[in-house]
Order: sequence, then C-alpha cells, then structure tokens
Amino acid sequence: MVSDPGTRRPMRIADRQRVAEDVVVLDLAPVDGTALPDWEPGAHVDLEIAPGLERQYSLVTTTADGHWRVAVLRESEGRGGSTAVHDTLRIGHEVVVGGPRNHFGFDPGRPAVFVAGGIGITPIAAMIEAAEAAGTPWELHYAGRSRDRMAFAAELVAAYGDRVRLAVADEGGRLDVAALLAEPRDAVTYCCGPRRLMDAVEQAAAHWPAGSVRVERFEAAEGVDAPGAAFEVELALSGTTVTVPADRTLLEVVEDAGVFVLSSCREGTCGTCETPVLEGRIDHRDTVLSPAEQADDRTMMICVSRARGDCPRIVLEL
Repeated sequence: MVSDPGTRRPMRIADRQRVAEDVVVLDLAPVDGTALPDWEPGAHVDLEIAPGLERQYSLVTTTADGHWRVAVLRESEGRGGSTAVHDTLRIGHEVVVGGPRNHFGFDPGRPAVFVAGGIGITPIAAMIEAAEAAGTPWELHYAGRSRDRMAFAAELVAAYGDRVRLAVADEGGRLDVAALLAEPRDAVTYCCGPRRLMDAVEQAAAHWPAGSVRVERFEAAEGVDAPGAAFEVELALSGTTVTVPADRTLLEVVEDAGVFVLSSCREGTCGTCETPVLEGRIDHRDTVLSPAEQADDRTMMICVSRARGDCPRIVLEL
C-alpha cells in the first residue's frame, strides 16, 4: 500500500531518543492504530509541530513496530521548527503528518555513491537499507564536524565496515569531493547535506552523464525572492484567469481566488504545491525539480516559481 502524497494523518510520538549532539529521533505512530503505508527511500514527511508551524523531515526507516522514524537536528539559526521539536515534542504528544512524498528517488538497479553531510545522512540511511535489500553495490562518504554530531555513524561503521568512510573535521578528516568524483562511473551519486556540499558535488560531477547526480535540498534557492514581472494565469480546471502582481506569489493569488492547493513550506523546498503546467514557460525558483525537469516546464512549484519574463501568460491544471 502506497499513500497519496496529499494525505494528512494524526500521529503520536511513540518514542524519542537523542542519537547525536543536537539530534533527536522521533518514532511516529498513527493515532488510530492502522498500518502505515509503504514509502520509497528518499521520501520525506510534513510534520506539523504546532498550528501554523510545519517543517519537512526525511524518513529514516519504518521500525519493527511499524512506526515512521525521522531525525531532527536542532538548528539555532533556523526558522524555529527544529527548536520547537527539541523543546516541546515528547513521547505521547500528537502531531499532524502529511505525505510521504519523494523527489529524491533511489534507483536500486545502478551502483550508488552516497555522499552525506551532517543531518543529510537521514535520507541516505534509508537508501542504504534499500540497497542492502536489493543487493545494490554502494559506498558511503559521510562528513561531519565531530563524531558526536554525526547521527548513525557508529552504527553504520559497525554494520558495513569499510564501505562507510567518515570524514571527521575535528580529527583532521576532509571529504575531497573533486577527487571522489573526478572519474565518471556507472553509478548514481546521491547527496544530501549543507548547500555548499551539494553545490560541490554537482560541480565535481558536472562531466558525468546526465541523471548521474541526485541531491536533496531543504533550503530555499538563492534568488527565490528576486523581483519578477506581473503575469496572467489561466486556471484550466476552475475556468478562472488571474493576474499575479510583481510583488505577490502565484500561490497567494490562487488562494485568494478561492482555489484550494495543498502547500507546506512556501519556499520551494518540499514539493507539496507542485502543479502541472499546460502552457507557458516557467521561471523555476524551487530546489525540488531537477534541471531536466525544470527545462521540461511540465510542472512548477507555485509557491515560488513564476512565468518567465518573456512569457506573460501561462495555463495551469488547476
């Protein structure tokens, strides 16, 4: 059974553990006791921590008890979601969980080079579990500031030995991405972590065949708030045409027109508001779609993306 990505369900915190410095693991169980649906490695859920406070977290695994597990890093310089998780959520608390949805798909049919930085190990851990089950050759390169801040590092090393290579900064370790990816291989590189790491991986593997690098970003793209021109949008299913001013988002205008669209992050990182494009060219400002998907202009994240400056009118399947 696979869930509709738009599904939202009440869940409770069944377990909570500290697994590294400033990292807690939450096990999420359905309030009604029903079995949770299957999900694919790389998937994330929307966690409503409190009314109006919702964040996205990658799934680590489904536990032996059938619960979904997520890991959350306290980010003191963040927007408050992770701090609220650490300071307020305890065993027995109820939350609303949306999804799962996945824009970071894993291909078990090709060897995998996993590159993780810090809490970016979360979706990678799920992929390693799937690779083992499928017999997919893999290797992991995991970078962090110190061992006590690297969630799951000890467990991974104990389970998989030298297939797990740690680069621990305070021990003099350094992950040389350029050297790692210098020679193209018959493999897919999967990367999640700080923006600078993912940028470095994409740059280092730019000469690899198309589709050989996949990254998972939970930070808004640079320039997401850059000025844009006004444009017109035909909502094909609603029979409505609206104008999006230069200082407002398409999502805001559509909502004002009374058209319901699922949304969560509102900064182009979660994929919840992905909408089919029937006509027009798009100024993509999300971090969800791959460069090839953005070039196709078949869908857009209407919370941040707009019509291109040379295309004053688009048609959406809304």
